Amino acid sequence: MPDSPFFHYLTMIILTLETTCDETAAAVIRDDYQVLSSVVASQARLHERFGGVVPELAARAHVERILPVIDETLQQAGVSLSDLDAVAVATRPGLAGSLLVGLVAAKTLCLAHGLPLVAVDHLEAHVFACRMASGKEIFPCVGMVVSGGHSSLYYCQSAIQFEMLGGTIDDAAGEAFDKVASMLGLPYPGGPSVSAAAEGGDPACYPFPRAFLRDTDSLDFSFSGLKTAVRYELAGPGKVDFQQLQIAPGRVADICASFQEAVVDCLVGKAMLALEKTGEKRLCVGGGVAANTRLRERLTAAAEERELELWIAPLALCTDNAVMGAIALERLQAGLTESLDLDVQPGLVR
Repeated sequence: MPDSPFFHYLTMIILTLETTCDETAAAVIRDDYQVLSSVVASQARLHERFGGVVPELAARAHVERILPVIDETLQQAGVSLSDLDAVAVATRPGLAGSLLVGLVAAKTLCLAHGLPLVAVDHLEAHVFACRMASGKEIFPCVGMVVSGGHSSLYYCQSAIQFEMLGGTIDDAAGEAFDKVASMLGLPYPGGPSVSAAAEGGDPACYPFPRAFLRDTDSLDFSFSGLKTAVRYELAGPGKVDFQQLQIAPGRVADICASFQEAVVDCLVGKAMLALEKTGEKRLCVGGGVAANTRLRERLTAAAEERELELWIAPLALCTDNAVMGAIALERLQAGLTESLDLDVQPGLVR
């Protein structure tokens, strides 16, 4: 067991697993939210040449990595399986094959060691990353999750009470970043590539659309039209071989800056509207796109202007990880455990 004068007074220690997409991750966390270890095995290089995540490859990579990741996590924490009080695993949403790898591993450990199984909602866990980073109570709040698969707003009354307020009706923000990057010949993943290219560009150069931004009755997002507008700006309608396009670096920078500003306008605008509608004064933001520098700047400015409390997950907890699975402690303390016939709930939340 970990050598700590406080350890013997604590009642629970859990193992959390995360395999929803293309990161194989595990963490050991105490019931005072102290992270004893965290390991993430990334598949970014595996999928890079395809310009996106290939589900079958992702699932096979999880199969290869899940046991070594668990072993390394336990070793780093200085605990054994017999020290655990529960196993938590993300079961929704995500890629079916990837989710199943984590769930089977979690079920096996629970069955072999007589441990309770706790299901984690991946999107709710992204919001909880703010709790892990801040070390403070974050509920109630408005939660915003922006990632490759999702752009969602929640009214979070507690760690176990999330109400969806709105989400994307088509592409997610991160997906739009990836597709625009691909059209421009920029490397995968598209978020960091577009953000880097945008630094030298003019965000007002191209008047790209901002869907629903002026609709004060809706908290939904739509990024498909924005992505199409970038396509038309580059090559017009019809079949196009983007690999053959010759685009001046200055134009690439302007397109990236204008596209990014349109996305950020929509995300910040709807987040502020959600706070207004719920009457909350606290905003918590997580997910891969939350790492975007421009988004962080604009959210910070908007929060300061309105005297709001803002928590954005630190960069290490924006991408998929198992630390955010600590939300399972809240479910475990509320007696919300699962039977071993639990199944995954793949797909996207729309």
